[in-house]
Amino acid sequence: MNRAYCQKSICFWLLFLITLLSASTCFGEKLPVVASIFPLADMIQQVGGEHVDVIFVLPAGASPHTFEPKPSLVKKISSARIFFMVGVGLEFWAQKFISLSKAALKAVVLSNEVPLIYTTGHFDDHQKHHGEKNDSDVRLNVANPHIWLDPVIAKSMVNTIIAALSEVDNRHLTYYNQQGQMYLDELDKLDGLINATVESFRIKKYVSFHTSWDYFARQYDLQSVGVIEAAPGRNPTPVRIKNIVASIKKHNIKAVFAEPQLNSRAAEVIAKEANVKLLMLDPMGGPKIKGRNSYIDLMRYNLNVFKEALE
Repeated sequence: MNRAYCQKSICFWLLFLITLLSASTCFGEKLPVVASIFPLADMIQQVGGEHVDVIFVLPAGASPHTFEPKPSLVKKISSARIFFMVGVGLEFWAQKFISLSKAALKAVVLSNEVPLIYTTGHFDDHQKHHGEKNDSDVRLNVANPHIWLDPVIAKSMVNTIIAALSEVDNRHLTYYNQQGQMYLDELDKLDGLINATVESFRIKKYVSFHTSWDYFARQYDLQSVGVIEAAPGRNPTPVRIKNIVASIKKHNIKAVFAEPQLNSRAAEVIAKEANVKLLMLDPMGGPKIKGRNSYIDLMRYNLNVFKEALE
């Protein structure tokens, strides 16, 4: 074997090893993903597992209805390959950040194809969330964005997550489908648990802080007979408080629901006036909140709160 051949052979294998190491590094990188809220982030993590790096925008304890993003948010979103959002106005701040991010960012709206619930709201509230100005107070139908609080809808959201991850990172398509199916099975069990528990409820009517639980109620045959805040941040009038207290007494309701992301003062006043308990439902959860640090645990927590109030 001559010297020239050996040198060529050595160069070939060195080049091959460098290419292999580079490929290994590339394939070892996790897919950077941003979710708008924690429940979505957890769903994505359950499907993506070891192949995704998920962060979420809304801080734990904050309300998506009143959240004001900081400029540093641009960096979080622009570094991602996929941005998952609920849509229907929940992330009223998102579009300007998406438009400033890199072209490779895929924005996925999880409310598409979901049968939405529409409620009558004030035009000025809707515009306030979108940074628009108008002196009118016209009433219009507004879609309720709290779709993730129905585990059956959550299953359709997970299917969309599986498809999006597989499209952007098709090297791990099989993994995403396998992980996704296991998670869908867990959501089936959650749905069965909620159905069985709700069947034991003596009372099927409730009073909530705002309309977060309409999808949950529709799925499990519960009925809201009072909403304390007709629009996020809008305190109830004395007449509204009086009417809610009357509904509580009429329907023999034993508790009023508040939420940790919003000021509960009005709910406390109503609970005291009606002589009922004040209980805390949580639509958001968080990674460091014990017992609410995954979507499934969050829904189990809320089921237990409903059970305390309605059973």
